[in-house]
Amino acid sequence: MAHRQLLTDEERQALLGIPLDADNLARCFTLSRADRELVAKRRRDANRIGFAVQLALLRHPGIALAQLEQPAEPLVQWLARQLEILAAPFAEYARRPQTLTDHARLLAKTLGLRPPGNTDLPMMIEVAAQAAWSTDRGQPIAAAVASALRAANIILPAGSVIERAAIAGRARARRRATDALLAEVSDEQTAKLDQLLVRDAAADMTPFAWLKAMPVAPKADHVRELLDRLRRVRDIGLPAEIAAQIDEQRLRQFVREGHASDAHQLGRYAARRRRAILVATVLDLEARLTDAVLDMADKLIGGLFAKARNATRRRYAASAGDVGRLMRLFHGTIDALATAQADEHDAFETVDETVGWAKLLRVRGEVADLANLAEEDPLLRAADRWKTLHKFAPDLIEALEFRAARAGDPMLAALQLLIDMHRSAKREVPPDAPMPFRKDWRRLVLKGGQPNRRLYETAVLATLRDKLRSGDIWVERSSSYRRFDSYLLPSPAVPAVAAELGLPVTADEWLSTKGTELDRRLKRFARRLQRGELEGIEYRDGRLQVSPVKATVTPEGRAFADGIEAMMPRVRITELLHEVNRATGFASAFTNLRTGERCDDGNALLAAILADATNLGLGRMAAASHGVTRDKLIWTAGAYIRPETYKAALARIIDAHHALPIATIWGDGSTSSSDRQFFRSAKRGDAAGEVNARYGQDPGLGFYTHVSDQHGPYSARVMSATSHEAPYVLDGLMHHGTALRIGTHYTDTGGASDHVFILCAMLGFRFCPRLRDFPDRKFACIEPAATYKELQPLFGRRIRTDVIREHWDEVRRLVASLQAGTVLPSAMLKRLAAFQRQNQLGLALQELGRIERTLFMLDWLESPQLRQLCQAGLNKSEQRHALAQVICTFKQGRIADRGQDAHQFRASGLNLVIAAIVYWNSTYLADAVDHLRSESQAVSAGLLAHTSPLSWEHIGFSGDFLWDRAAATAGQRRPLNLSRERRAA
Repeated sequence: MAHRQLLTDEERQALLGIPLDADNLARCFTLSRADRELVAKRRRDANRIGFAVQLALLRHPGIALAQLEQPAEPLVQWLARQLEILAAPFAEYARRPQTLTDHARLLAKTLGLRPPGNTDLPMMIEVAAQAAWSTDRGQPIAAAVASALRAANIILPAGSVIERAAIAGRARARRRATDALLAEVSDEQTAKLDQLLVRDAAADMTPFAWLKAMPVAPKADHVRELLDRLRRVRDIGLPAEIAAQIDEQRLRQFVREGHASDAHQLGRYAARRRRAILVATVLDLEARLTDAVLDMADKLIGGLFAKARNATRRRYAASAGDVGRLMRLFHGTIDALATAQADEHDAFETVDETVGWAKLLRVRGEVADLANLAEEDPLLRAADRWKTLHKFAPDLIEALEFRAARAGDPMLAALQLLIDMHRSAKREVPPDAPMPFRKDWRRLVLKGGQPNRRLYETAVLATLRDKLRSGDIWVERSSSYRRFDSYLLPSPAVPAVAAELGLPVTADEWLSTKGTELDRRLKRFARRLQRGELEGIEYRDGRLQVSPVKATVTPEGRAFADGIEAMMPRVRITELLHEVNRATGFASAFTNLRTGERCDDGNALLAAILADATNLGLGRMAAASHGVTRDKLIWTAGAYIRPETYKAALARIIDAHHALPIATIWGDGSTSSSDRQFFRSAKRGDAAGEVNARYGQDPGLGFYTHVSDQHGPYSARVMSATSHEAPYVLDGLMHHGTALRIGTHYTDTGGASDHVFILCAMLGFRFCPRLRDFPDRKFACIEPAATYKELQPLFGRRIRTDVIREHWDEVRRLVASLQAGTVLPSAMLKRLAAFQRQNQLGLALQELGRIERTLFMLDWLESPQLRQLCQAGLNKSEQRHALAQVICTFKQGRIADRGQDAHQFRASGLNLVIAAIVYWNSTYLADAVDHLRSESQAVSAGLLAHTSPLSWEHIGFSGDFLWDRAAATAGQRRPLNLSRERRAA
């Protein structure tokens, strides 16, 4: 039977192998004086070099020479140079097993080591089980076993022994997690869990499948369907505390298995494992269903107000002719009054003669109607659709457990009143009803004296929506609508993380440093502006004028880039993916959800990835592919493709590309840019997205992508078409999982906000957005604006240092929480932006962000180079978007899948294929450059900078997908297209 591998070749080399680079050889294998004296006691060079090799290996990685699974030549050469002897005699030493054994025993005794034995296996398995409590990944488990052996002064056994112990320990950890999840589950609850897998003849599906098949289109009926599922989950009665019995990562593993498995698959598991998966999945479903209910209600309520505003705008636009007529009549009246005053005539008679008093009286009602229309509150129109809200609102309010910081919060009282009215079938709102909404809405609700039922309920639900978004109100057993503090690090853990980031303990330290810098920079800027020393900057009429950035591509550079691109070999996308996988091994990152093993069918895996990237779908991909069936694709996608495996695979390609020498011509991997790309969704139905007027009238969604200066697309997130981009900037910067060390990040105006400025600064990133509304932006200052007289018209209000000082501890806690990864930056930024009244923490961040934004604005104005770099960085995002549109062409480019997870798969597959193209193109760009230089053509760095690995004319994306043929040629290097014919593959 074949040995079951836990580690990849790279992981095994890192754990048990000899490092090959000079730095690590020096770090691990430099001999001390005592070592050299010990070696010198051996007679003959062969014994000395062999003895030294054994000594070095026992120290790092802690194995005997007999267990070394790679050539020892790099280590032998390194040690021979230190000992000033030849390396060649080592071959003679390796042929003398008795000497090898004698030296090994002597060294073990000298170093206080002993060989491993069968009695050590229980300890190794237990260590592995403890390490596997929080992960299924082989590398940390095997590393823990090796560390425990080293700590016990035991020589490491063969790698296969360590792997078997790690696999056994992982299985033990899984059993323990299963036992922990089921420990508090009663027999009655177990019976209800088992019933979830029994097919319901009426529904023609199992309850488990029904629970997971959540409707996603925002409809009142769908809210009720989600609530029905939520009640079914709650009826099982599992306490939330069960989830805390095992590690969060282990719990997520159970949850992933539950969502990826159907009833038939779960039925083949052992009973305890099956029930543990059901427990974890049911707990997760409760949170997901709660969030789905609130998300759908949010969209429905927001949609009512959006429709109300649009209806008002349409009515106002339709009355444009009447507005013009009435305004002319009003203008004539004013002229008449002015004439009467100038001539000292009777005003009434003058108006009657020139305009006509009867005419004015006739339009009196029209004028009042137009005035009311212009000032109409959207609440009035939204309340006209109250029946839509009333279909689901009472059930929603009664089903969910809302909480607030204050026990007597008027919002909770208003919700309880709505529950009581629904239960008692009362139609009238009592006069003393709590009104937790703004004053102008209170006046509307009470306009007739008695509270208007429709207006009251609509206002309460709209305010509840805002408070849920901000965190003023939260819901128990929710994931996205939890209490604000629950996302943050515990206070005792903050100082250590804050110290790592260099955040001072007090606000005064920060303000002193930043205040001094800001004052100096503003004064220097004023002097340079006055002297006309700023290139491309003019100061006219109290406003700054910034000249547009000019293109930096020269005709020579463009011609050179075109010539290089024409040399690219023609290739089909199937061949390209196989070749990149052969070079980077990205497919090995796609591990089986249940076993952790790598996929053994590369064709099916790559086909499933390409189906996501091209928007073709698994069924149509199977029809267009040779040797890949639809059933195989469905199984492969379900078992191997997940968000975390997509992320790991992308990281392998990005890291491999970053290591290519050719990549340095575009950048060193320390800067990046990000931008949203809009994709249309289904026109109607469950898969319809949201409409953003900026992109037309079609519904859709956005893929927010981060691209490095080397053109590598290292992160992709799905976002709503109507969401702001700024909250997602830090997500990609902090959670990409690659080896890139981004220091500077560029965005367009949509990615900029004062909150992002300060959070980037505190987390160690330089944030450089291209601000299109730059002349309208105001500087901020800590000193009085009068201190900078020449710039006074450019200043907004002064920085509120009192707010910063008062909430500095909260700011540090938030930043430390983001650094520790306890919450995504986008989640916190959305909440801070959603407060109806300015949250004090949000206000403190905004004040700090105004300081950072002012410093950046000064950088931007003083540095033409920065403006050029930002433009160049954003151009790379635009080039990536163009390639994305070429790849994602099927279904007319519409993302018609249902659900956020499906959308994320499309975004991830697309990003992975683009990264593979960037890697493949880069390697052949290097070949083209080498060819030109071999022909004595001058290829300067300046010319190379104009090239790009994002070209696609030579790549064939359509037609039949011949995966077997592509796999057969994956190891062959293609000749350059020296005929200079530019045509698609």
